[in-house]
Amino acid sequence: MSERPGIDELLERIREGLVRVGPREAYEAAEHGALLVDIRYQALRERDGLIPGALVVERNELEWRLDPQGSHRAPEATGHDLRIVVICNEGYASSLAAASLHQLGLRRATDLVGGFQAWKASGLPVAR
Repeated sequence: MSERPGIDELLERIREGLVRVGPREAYEAAEHGALLVDIRYQALRERDGLIPGALVVERNELEWRLDPQGSHRAPEATGHDLRIVVICNEGYASSLAAASLHQLGLRRATDLVGGFQAWKASGLPVAR
């Protein structure tokens, strides 16, 4: 019987396939057409605020909303070449989400190191 990886090992493997970005790089990417996608739960968004211009899609809807071929896609899901930066609260769930988007052919999807908390700590814009 083979040993199955735990979540820490799985996360490490997934991150090896991502070109993760820091807060400033994510901000600049958005200025150049990247789509920032906030997957945090509503309670966290209400508590901490929103990133102006980010598309809010809770994690359980992400693949349906961003699949460019899907019937439930968001208008922002314009094609498989779209650069996407997924943002969760602290940068863990977003790595898993970005890997899932890769499986849909969205190979330019990545995530924000440190998540929303890193964005906020960097002094980048937050709307209340």
